[in-house]
Amino acid sequence: MFLKNWNIAKNEQHPYHILNPSPWPLFTSANLYLFVLSIVLYFHFYIWGVNHIILSFITLVITLSGWFSDIVFEATFEGQHTIKVQSNILQGMFLFILSEVMFFFAFFWSFFHFSITPSIWVGGVWPPIGISPFDPLAVPLLNTIILISSGFSVTWSHRAMILGLRKETIISLVQTIFYGIIFTIFQAYEYNSASFSINDTSYGSVFFLLTGFHGLHVIIGTIFLIVCFIRQIFYHFFKNHHIGFVCCVWYWHFVDVVWIFVFFIIYCWSNFWNLI
Repeated sequence: MFLKNWNIAKNEQHPYHILNPSPWPLFTSANLYLFVLSIVLYFHFYIWGVNHIILSFITLVITLSGWFSDIVFEATFEGQHTIKVQSNILQGMFLFILSEVMFFFAFFWSFFHFSITPSIWVGGVWPPIGISPFDPLAVPLLNTIILISSGFSVTWSHRAMILGLRKETIISLVQTIFYGIIFTIFQAYEYNSASFSINDTSYGSVFFLLTGFHGLHVIIGTIFLIVCFIRQIFYHFFKNHHIGFVCCVWYWHFVDVVWIFVFFIIYCWSNFWNLI
């Protein structure tokens, strides 16, 4: 952030952003490696595994905060995010969400494989004997209503920003953040009241893997929304220049859509087979 900006110094007449030398990619890669390594050590019952996870996570957050602050500085104060750069950022965000779609598609594929052709190791039935699926009309339905409502509120916030309505933008953004937090709380409550664990057959493994990764995406999306809220408070966004918020809205809608599939496939599908 404090390095000499080469793009401005050379007075280059093009719409692209020539990045300054940055240590953050190297630091982030090293921290990610240490974070994954600490998780592996924890799974192998290393005595200091938890401490290493906490330490590596803290350093990872610090590194990412430094990197993201540089991006905010370049976009807000240096004006490096031209129309062409914004277009490229949106393309990158689209490809990232597409990769996340493939990520969840693999999990759904495994769930359908286990449920349609249950093996003899789980008794040839789905859900396996001894597994009591969650009632889809209880907490799952409530969480579905919450996430769908958050989709409307974040769309309202985006629309208000385009119209230059600052107060409405902030109110609806806070409302969306509230929905994200409430969803996470209810998800944690559901996990705590579960009658099975991730170790209980393929059903438990796929259920907690899919819902857990979606819950992680909700937490990341909520943090994304909080950052956008803080930037909105400090007037970083304008009605014709808010590419960071657009990426946040796209990501949150992706989280909403994935949850609809999770609700009907993981909760309703399992309960249907349990009834028949």
